[in-house]
Amino acid sequence: MPRTKGPVDFNAIGLRALSTFRAIIRAGSVTGAAREVGLTQPAASRLLAQMEKTVGFELFYRDKGKLIPTPDGLLLFEEVNRALDNFGRVSDLARDIAEFRVGQLKLVAPPSLLEGILPGIAADFLKQYPDIRLIIDAPGIEAAKAMIASRAVDGGFVKLPHNRPDLNAETVMINETACVMTKDHPLAKHVVIKAEMLDGVPLVQLGLGSSGRTQVEAAFAKSGVTPLVRVETHTVSSACALAARGVGVAIVNEGLGQAYVRDKMVLRRFSPSIRHEYAFVTSTAASPSRLVQAFLALTRAHLAALSKTQKP
Repeated sequence: MPRTKGPVDFNAIGLRALSTFRAIIRAGSVTGAAREVGLTQPAASRLLAQMEKTVGFELFYRDKGKLIPTPDGLLLFEEVNRALDNFGRVSDLARDIAEFRVGQLKLVAPPSLLEGILPGIAADFLKQYPDIRLIIDAPGIEAAKAMIASRAVDGGFVKLPHNRPDLNAETVMINETACVMTKDHPLAKHVVIKAEMLDGVPLVQLGLGSSGRTQVEAAFAKSGVTPLVRVETHTVSSACALAARGVGVAIVNEGLGQAYVRDKMVLRRFSPSIRHEYAFVTSTAASPSRLVQAFLALTRAHLAALSKTQKP
């Protein structure tokens, strides 16, 4: 076969033709190759003839019905074999990604959320997607927002309002404020703890300068109460641990505090109502990935189930 003059359209050599060519060399016959790639013998022969016409040189010698690879054919086979192996790996990887058998999800969350509710959500997620690597960081509030907006992470949990146009937010949790104390505390007999009832009572307070803390202080001021703050802390878990040891009444997010209320402790609703709203947040720069969507769906389900079991 004379070599083709002029440029050769190698894009015309399809994947099926390359697979058939490799199979012919491996099987030693068109019949065996056709069986391997799932074609009829005439269809395999046509693919081979078309491929030889496209490349412009013979791939096989024809000797009494037998196909013997030419030196050019063997040289091409080495590269075709590598290319098809690489394509197979790409195909396998694509399938693994599609079926969530590979990948990682990077999130951010406030420490109190990470220590309280998120472990349950993460456990549900990893049970359903055991091959996915989950990374959760707990930077400061503004750093978390910046990381989400710049897509340094895939998403995260942020307390609302976030006040940023480059973030999309879906509210996933709304909680009231509550008081955590020991069962033998004088105020434990009340169903609701009013701000004025905490006048002169040792307190464990959270988040100096935060919106929630500002609202609590405003409630005390309106009731004419000067709070007796014994300890300032930054996580719900530490506030509840201090309350459990009788240091003071901890004023916390009710939904997050539930996780730390043990046998010798009680949780009572705080009045006036102060709500805490958390959202799952992603960047406006791109649509959430399938992994993010899967995690968010599990978050919704987990928090819906949790809300049914939590009572004031």
